[in-house]
Amino acid sequence: MNLESLGAASLVGLLGGTHCIGMCGGIVGALTSGLSDDMRNSRARLVAAQLAYNTGRIISYAAAGVLAGLLGRQATTMGLTGGFPIGGIIAAVIMILLGFYLGGWWQALQWLERLGAHVWRHIEPFGRRFIPVRHAGQALLLGLVWGWLPCGMVYSVLVLALASGSGTEGGAIMLAFGAGTLPTMLAMGIAFGSLGRWVRNKRVREAAGILVILMGGAMLLAIPGKHGHHSQPPAAQPGQHEHHH
Repeated sequence: MNLESLGAASLVGLLGGTHCIGMCGGIVGALTSGLSDDMRNSRARLVAAQLAYNTGRIISYAAAGVLAGLLGRQATTMGLTGGFPIGGIIAAVIMILLGFYLGGWWQALQWLERLGAHVWRHIEPFGRRFIPVRHAGQALLLGLVWGWLPCGMVYSVLVLALASGSGTEGGAIMLAFGAGTLPTMLAMGIAFGSLGRWVRNKRVREAAGILVILMGGAMLLAIPGKHGHHSQPPAAQPGQHEHHH
């Protein structure tokens, strides 16, 4: 298991709260207003519903990560990458673009969201079946649907899962990402106001963007050494081949 990728995914989830407020703030508000009066008026039941929403969302992320990892493994098995670490390079570049996206300097990943919006149109109607939410089970199911909402940040981390070339590792990467987003998303659902003001602060957004760009740069710099290390076979000693006959 690549701990660097897990750590990067978790940090992106945590720092990406700057993006989550804008992207999911309205959705969290709609989910909260979609609760039955009994659930909304009970603090304990409100918290339980928010936990269930987010559990469902993270399960969907993990499922998408498993699929991406398996797809990456299939591409490697079929020799589509030619032994070149193309997945790692793309993942690092996407991470750098994500940093610009979070910092508000360049909306380079909006095309990914527009692409995902076509799929979302077919998925979103399923979520309506669970509103109003009367119990945590319904909230969990609604969260499973919410997890497929088109989001440039989610798609960026999915590229990391794809580059892992493993269903298990891809699922773990998206699980780590989802866990990173959890504090922000729970706080939005329970106490939106103060968190919203903090995360909307321009300096907070820019600091998050810079950190993610640095992570992407570190990933990019690490690739050539790893590729060179694995791609060069050990030099044969003179006459060594003669002993294999």
